[in-house]
Amino acid sequence: MPRTPVRAVAPWVRTRLRVAPGTAWAFALLVLVTAFLAAALPRTVDAYESEGLRHGMAEAAPRTTVLEIATPLLRTDGLTDEQAPGTDGQAPGTDPDDLARQRAQLERLLPAPLRVDPEESVHGVRTTKWVAGLDPWLPQPYGVPPEFVLATPSALDEHTTVRSGRLPATADAAALTSEAAVTAETAKALRLKVGSVIHVPNRYGSAPLAVTVTGIVEPVRPQGAYWSVESLLRTPAYAMKRGGIEAKYFWQAALLLPPEGGALLQESLGEPELHWRLAPVGDHLTAQDEPRLSQAVASLTGGPDLAKAREVIGSSGSVTTGLDEVVAAYRGMRTAIASVVAVAAFGIGAVAAVVLAMTGGLFAARRAAELALLRSRGGSLAGIGVRLLGETAVLALPAAGLGLLLATLAFPHARLGPALVAAGAVALLAVLALPLRALFLHRGPLAHGGREDLIAARPSRRRTVAELTVLALAVGAVVALRRRGTEDSGDHLVSAAPVLVALIAALVLVRLYPLPLRWATRPARGLRGAVGFLSLARAGRSSVTGALPLLALLVALTTAAFGGSVLAGVADARDRAALLETGADARVTGDADAAPLPDGLAKAVRGTAGVQDVATVQVEYGVALPTTGTAPATALRTTPLVGVEPESYARLAARTGFGPFPAELLRSTGTDGNDDAWRVLPAIASPAVAERLGTEPRNITAAAGSFTVRIVGVRSATPALPEQDFLLVNAADLTHRADTVLLASGPSVEGDALRAVVAAKSRDFAVVLRTEQRATYVDSPMQAGAERIYLAAIGAGAGFAVLAVLLSLLQSAPERALLLARLRTMGLTRRQGRRLLGLEALPQALLAAVGGMLVGWATILLLAPGVDLVRLSLAAAPGLGALDTAPLRVDVWSLALPAVAVVALTGLAAALQAWWSTRRGSIRELRAGDAR
Repeated sequence: MPRTPVRAVAPWVRTRLRVAPGTAWAFALLVLVTAFLAAALPRTVDAYESEGLRHGMAEAAPRTTVLEIATPLLRTDGLTDEQAPGTDGQAPGTDPDDLARQRAQLERLLPAPLRVDPEESVHGVRTTKWVAGLDPWLPQPYGVPPEFVLATPSALDEHTTVRSGRLPATADAAALTSEAAVTAETAKALRLKVGSVIHVPNRYGSAPLAVTVTGIVEPVRPQGAYWSVESLLRTPAYAMKRGGIEAKYFWQAALLLPPEGGALLQESLGEPELHWRLAPVGDHLTAQDEPRLSQAVASLTGGPDLAKAREVIGSSGSVTTGLDEVVAAYRGMRTAIASVVAVAAFGIGAVAAVVLAMTGGLFAARRAAELALLRSRGGSLAGIGVRLLGETAVLALPAAGLGLLLATLAFPHARLGPALVAAGAVALLAVLALPLRALFLHRGPLAHGGREDLIAARPSRRRTVAELTVLALAVGAVVALRRRGTEDSGDHLVSAAPVLVALIAALVLVRLYPLPLRWATRPARGLRGAVGFLSLARAGRSSVTGALPLLALLVALTTAAFGGSVLAGVADARDRAALLETGADARVTGDADAAPLPDGLAKAVRGTAGVQDVATVQVEYGVALPTTGTAPATALRTTPLVGVEPESYARLAARTGFGPFPAELLRSTGTDGNDDAWRVLPAIASPAVAERLGTEPRNITAAAGSFTVRIVGVRSATPALPEQDFLLVNAADLTHRADTVLLASGPSVEGDALRAVVAAKSRDFAVVLRTEQRATYVDSPMQAGAERIYLAAIGAGAGFAVLAVLLSLLQSAPERALLLARLRTMGLTRRQGRRLLGLEALPQALLAAVGGMLVGWATILLLAPGVDLVRLSLAAAPGLGALDTAPLRVDVWSLALPAVAVVALTGLAAALQAWWSTRRGSIRELRAGDAR
């Protein structure tokens, strides 16, 4: 009879989980958290990159993003302005229904992922050249008649609110008459009212065209694309026309004709065109749409889709847009930020991988006797490996799946693929760590009772060759990175730089670590107490697996140092850019820095809360510089003249760092501002001005007076004009003294109080605070997202570093407890036992701290040439042009604080272990035959 297989009474996996439920739950929690972080990272990056693209399109000026489709309008003789007689070219007509039908066809032709906002899109006929108003009653400030744009925008009734009159309804090309509407701003500027008739020239020289104003309207959503692409439709402009020496100013405005007025525009001198302005929307776009969006814009402006559009609008049609510039700016910002974020991702990923490997190593070490017994009883490596694989899989796979689910719920609008791969990698490493480590340790018979420490252990030739190979590859990668530079982001070598440098340091430090301990042990033998000698001896005999915790700590410290330096550099760059914009903590100016400050304003500002110092400055722009024979043709011709009070201004320059100088350099000539062309004023100049004037005295003629200056100092910047050239003199020596700028300093200037003080003196002066200017720089989702990732990376790195320290101590905890129990039987007190364990852990902690600081410093120096934090700091903020570069620099606090934290944490963990061991007593550890 066939024998029925006997079912196992105690299944392996269930039994193991019941034996150590706490360990199982802790392992599952570790995998869950790690999988959540791994899955959340790509989803977070996807989310802020997609939001950054949408934000860039939403914040860009409508005239930049709109798709401008246009074609010349046929003349009444059936020819375009570019066509010669006898050609058969055709172009669409001005019928409103035809224009609407063509717009619908154009919208359907748009390549994906382009989509159009129908409410903000417009079509119609408009003149491309200005036409002059012929009526003498129109405003003519300098004798120049106003100029008009004639347009027939679609859906005017949906985008306006009628204030008086009615919307235009009729236009008669044969009678050369039409109705029109104007906005309230246009009516006010040009003194128009309902019933006003404006005459413009006829292209054939006959009777002029007569346009009657039938309504005055207010725009609905004036900042939308409908009105903002051509802002003249809603707001008239006061333009300048140069004629001879004197500049003449005149008005430019728009007349809004009915849709049927397109035929009338053919009779004008404005060279009309048909146009379709399609306003794109970006709410549906994701970061992955950026390549397709670039291709769509290129195809539409000069590719196959342009040919399709010309089939609708005519062969002379064109498509123009600035959307490609918006996409290119987004691409540049995304690339710059991604290269910096990738460093954090690689660092934290490496630390997490090492911690998972250490967890598997801890489990394998704790179960070494059990697995050795199984091997001695005939257990095969494959059988043991499968059972261990089942143990870890039943915990790791559900935990990783739960972590992926939580990350998906926390960050819903992102791709699933990268998160799935990241969580799967965590699960795979967690599942394989224990089986692989156990199989490696038990591939052969183990000698019982062997001492595994750095003094007695002699690494095998295979391990030595493997370490040397890894070391050589890491060194080669770092050398290649240094030679190649960090500009090329085609691979991940730059991102892996902290891991490579930490790997090199870990391999070298683990080999060199016992040497100083051995040297320190010899003099320690002569000490009266035994604690110092024993602690050094124990520290030199730590486990040979100490390379993994050291690597984890080095990578964590390096990532924290790099991240802290990045965040510190971002903060410094924003502070610097804001200071370049204001010149001080607060800046009070009038129109174009030209209006004189009210009397008593400086004294009133000094008494404002938070203000510590005040400097008043006189600024005059456009001062002509004398011509010298040695000056090149491209030399500076004019410069701003800055008159200052030397004492207060020197303090401000020293405080801001913009061209500090001793106040004695601008000592007064003693003329009290009397007009004396022969007096020589000491002056400080920018490099360009100093090059123009040279070292000899030069005559200067300005509205502030006529005098001679001699350059006594050259500075690259000055607080009053941080970004411009300048000529700095003592204001007391100016003939016509009138301060125009007030610069206030103080760490806590209150904006409301300062504005109230200024408004009490005059409402024509504006107050700009450095803190408010700085706040405008954080306006991009990509900036905020990258900063959040770095903060999370620093926090995650700290958490994994804590786990690495705890796992390292837990691995040797039984051995430490046994040693402490034996020493207590020999007379060691509890206090001495605690000191022993604390001092034993101190050398390893110091090694990791010092090594982490050195590795972090080396990594920052290695990556600094290719890391520019301008885009991460300022992005598309108004002050982007104020800062040319923001290099990465070593932040001392980011290096020192994590290192000190590692030492403190290690000492605290060792003290807690010593306290717990002495509190439990020694009986359990000393029982004969009790296996650990």
